[in-house]
Amino acid sequence: MTHAEFVAAYQAGRAKVSIDRDAAKRFVAGRGLLPLLLLPVLGISVAIALIGHFIVGAIVFALAIGLRYLVRSSAQGFVLQRALQDERFYLEAVAARVLRVEEEVQPLQGA
Repeated sequence: MTHAEFVAAYQAGRAKVSIDRDAAKRFVAGRGLLPLLLLPVLGISVAIALIGHFIVGAIVFALAIGLRYLVRSSAQGFVLQRALQDERFYLEAVAARVLRVEEEVQPLQGA
């Protein structure tokens, strides 16, 4: 199914979309370079704590972990919204088997 067909079917309510929750978490985290962002921030929080500012270090650490949780918990909705807007993202999500689309067949009227 092409991106244009996917968007049209979704907007018309003819498409059944399923998103693998665990795969979406990994896909979004990997595409957003989340580990490359979090590792330095976690290191900085430990360094801050080691120089004597324990509360500030703990706050920075907690914010980094909170960001990770937020990104991972909203991954399914993000994948769907981004797939509706961006053709390349849609194709990558389908290829990675994160997003599966089935077009529902409408029964014939009057048969």
